[in-house]
Amino acid sequence: MDYQYPIDIDWSTDEIIIVVKFFECIEKAYEKGVEKTDLMEQYRAFKKIVPGKAQEKKVCDEFEEVSGYSTYRTIKKAKEAPDNSRIKMS
Repeated sequence: MDYQYPIDIDWSTDEIIIVVKFFECIEKAYEKGVEKTDLMEQYRAFKKIVPGKAQEKKVCDEFEEVSGYSTYRTIKKAKEAPDNSRIKMS
């Protein structure tokens, strides 16, 4: 990983940790797969920090730009997947 996560300077240390954990979960979905329950739990925590659609889109677009990983497509796939499934992006 040779990139930095998009971080808002107004976030607390705890909030930054939550956002980074979410992005790490997205990376995991692309690299080796992740359990849907884990991914959705991280997404819910992320949404408490980034509740607005516009800010979510901005932060996630910045992440996709530097990493190549789409949070939108990953979460969409997870929402459509049956419970207890593993999400593996390609």
